[in-house]
Amino acid sequence: LAPWVPVVGLEIHAQISSNSKLFSGSQVQFAAPPNSLVSFFDASLPGTLPVLNRRCVEAAVMTGLALNCSINKKSLFDRKHYFYADLPAGYQITQQRVPIAVNGSLSYSLCIDNKLSQMVTKTVRIKQIQLEQDSGKSLHDDTRSQTLVDLNRAGVGLMEVVMEPDLCCGEEAAAAVRELQLILQTLGSSQAVMAEGQLRVDANVSVHHPGEPYGVRTEVKNINSIRFLAKAVDYEIQRQIEELENGGTILNETRAFDSKLGCTVSMRDKEGKQDYRFMPEPNLPPLILYDAKSLPANMNHQQVVNIDWIHERLPDLPSVKRAKLVEQYGILPEHSFTLLNEDGLTEFFENVVQRTPMKPQKVIGWILKDLLSYLKQHSLTVKESPVSSSLLADLLNLLEKKEISSTAAKQVLAELWKGEGKTPLEIVTEKKLELMQDQKELEEICQAVIDGQENEVIMMVLG
Repeated sequence: LAPWVPVVGLEIHAQISSNSKLFSGSQVQFAAPPNSLVSFFDASLPGTLPVLNRRCVEAAVMTGLALNCSINKKSLFDRKHYFYADLPAGYQITQQRVPIAVNGSLSYSLCIDNKLSQMVTKTVRIKQIQLEQDSGKSLHDDTRSQTLVDLNRAGVGLMEVVMEPDLCCGEEAAAAVRELQLILQTLGSSQAVMAEGQLRVDANVSVHHPGEPYGVRTEVKNINSIRFLAKAVDYEIQRQIEELENGGTILNETRAFDSKLGCTVSMRDKEGKQDYRFMPEPNLPPLILYDAKSLPANMNHQQVVNIDWIHERLPDLPSVKRAKLVEQYGILPEHSFTLLNEDGLTEFFENVVQRTPMKPQKVIGWILKDLLSYLKQHSLTVKESPVSSSLLADLLNLLEKKEISSTAAKQVLAELWKGEGKTPLEIVTEKKLELMQDQKELEEICQAVIDGQENEVIMMVLG
């Protein structure tokens, strides 16, 4: 039988990095006391109206441009109805008909067979990016068998990035989301911290035989870590293949990933296709954006969003940063990925390079092999490293000046990890790790050894 072809499409909700919510002035803050950041509009009190947050629009435009999208100069808001305890209005304001950005693409790289030296670049198409409100949060208290609702998150601005089903496995999904996360963080349009729910992924998975139509898909909801995303997608592909090969059928259902068990579990089926009763949002006019050509002469700049102005101010994206690192320092392309993937590692590396005459290609070895593996072993971030970039540079300077051997340098580094505040030089002196430079002194030591072991020397000479 022909092999199965897996098809994976992702929908990613990124929380916009903004001081206030999408349609109200309430503050956005993680882990604030429950229901302390809720305006009348967030609680959906009668007579309250939405006011669009300009910062959220600019963040979405910036993200759209970075993902090679066409920005719609006119986009529309819609109401999507569903009834849930943490959605006080009974609907969510989103952009279903005409979203802010469409038809983009994201390039990402991954290793072949887990070999860092063999990287391949792939592209996933971006169908659209839309602005929408987040819902509140339901907290289930089992001991008192009740559900409590926290509306702090209700109305927080989200960008939903919808990818076309161009991915085929967990590894590809994880690599694409990691690249998107880096882009969002570089732009500052979202902090994209998955542990704080600022980036949540839904994965649509199906399998079919080549040449046949796509199979029935399932949706794995709310995956909150890149590692879990890879596991959830691969598990779901395997589960569907086994189900079909055993003569079963795949249900069009929503599933959740249980990270403790490492499997997906059924949440609810989608049989009775939920009718969201989409309708235009009557309280918001169309969102009109301008570019340099269409900007009216007498328009107050504070009042409008100018796409070209945002485009000119886009920072270097991760792909450009990597290329610059490779060009500037002569390091391997795969090393540039590691530098950018670890928060703060690029700055650390550049600081060390600036403070030592050692070649960057040698410095990177110390940073990736010694520094990074130690940090990973102890679950520390770069910013929490007990060895600062200046201490590492001091150590590499001693090595470069041939004052110590590389074996001694590793010993010094082991001491530095203890974080006792000693400098590399102090450790070298204390532990007598210097290399001897004095020819005469070396000869005297050798002579003393020979003099003390006369019999052995005679035996060796005779032997």
